[in-house]
Amino acid sequence: MSAENVRTRQGQYGVVHFFPGGTKDQYEASIAAVHPGEGLLPDGQIFHAAGPSSGGWTIMAVHNSKESWENFRDSILLPRMQAGIEGGFASQPEETVIDLYKVMP
Repeated sequence: MSAENVRTRQGQYGVVHFFPGGTKDQYEASIAAVHPGEGLLPDGQIFHAAGPSSGGWTIMAVHNSKESWENFRDSILLPRMQAGIEGGFASQPEETVIDLYKVMP
């Protein structure tokens, strides 16, 4: 990989959610409830990946800023999860947040 492909990003913010015991079906139901449409990302989110991990399901997202993440979390994600998503994750995730230094394509 050339040095040109590695870029320092100012302000980008990473979030990793781990749902113990989470499943693909719960993920699909939850994403359908909080994302704007199939294959679309919420405003300010520039990357999304998810998959099974040891003991549950992990979701990784990168937002263009901490403020973007907080807006999505507070105005969409938490209210919909607290209201209950049919077939979705039953509990809050374990969360890790990262002030990103480098993002590589």
